[in-house]
Formats: sequence, structure tokens, C-alpha cells
Amino acid sequence: MTQASLRPSAAPGVVHTTREIEALIPHRAPFLLVDRIVEYDPDAKRIVGLKGVTASEWYFSGHFPGLPVMPGVLQVEALAQTMAVYVAKQAGFGDRIGLFAGIDGVRFKRIVAPGDTLRLEVTMEKLGSRFGRGRGVASVDGEVACEGLLSFVIPPAGTLR
Repeated sequence: MTQASLRPSAAPGVVHTTREIEALIPHRAPFLLVDRIVEYDPDAKRIVGLKGVTASEWYFSGHFPGLPVMPGVLQVEALAQTMAVYVAKQAGFGDRIGLFAGIDGVRFKRIVAPGDTLRLEVTMEKLGSRFGRGRGVASVDGEVACEGLLSFVIPPAGTLR
């Protein structure tokens, strides 16, 4: 029996479905910004997610009326959520929640609009028990839309309660 046959909701090439992502990170609709994980390589410290950008996204009604553009800050958040999935899969992290510590050298190079599929690739540069950093690249059809270095901290237990 293959892994796909054990997970009938998973399409070929899908490592994690939306439901499985929700089991790993606390984000939920309408703020869950990664639909599925399609690559996960712990040896290369790399993960790739996808976000199908639809015309019904909550932010398009105001950003911008008549010219829907996915806000850059949400592209960065989608990369961070993809990184959070990677971290959650590492031993010892489980249900610990990371918070942004820094967003460095971020550049926006392409508009992301309804109908686009945003490819979210993160390569971890550092991952300790309380701090991590990864390089994220969000792209559409091979064109870089957003890229930068994302850092997070994991606060002591009880801090977020």
C-alpha cells in the first residue's frame, strides 16, 4: 500500500494537505496562507509549499479595488507559515509557536494576482531550540515575486498564554 493510498485526500506529489498543515501549525482560514506542501527535504533543510491565489481572497476587496494585488506582507507571512511547517516537523518543536524576530533584505519583484499559484520555498540557515532563520523565495511561474531572510524566536513556555 502506498502513502497516497493511505491519504486519499492527498493528490500525487503532495507531501501535506491543508488538513495536515493545520495539524502542524496554529493558523486557520482566512489567515492560513499555504494550501499544501509539495516538497520536504530535511537533509537539504528545505521545504516548498503552494498557495493558490483566488479572486475571493479576503484582502482583495480593499487591496486594491479594481486592481487586486496580494499584499507583500502576506507573501512574507505565507513564507513564514511554510517555514513554520518545516520547524514543526523537527524533533522537539511540536506545538511550540514561533514569532517573527526579523525580516531582512526583503524585496518584491512581481505582482501576485488572482489566478496565480504562489510557490513558497524556504531553506533553513539556522535552527536552534529558541531561534531560527531561513531564506524564503516566493515565485509565480518561475518569476521571483518576493524574497528575503526570515528569523523567528520561540518564547519560553507560557509566554503566549
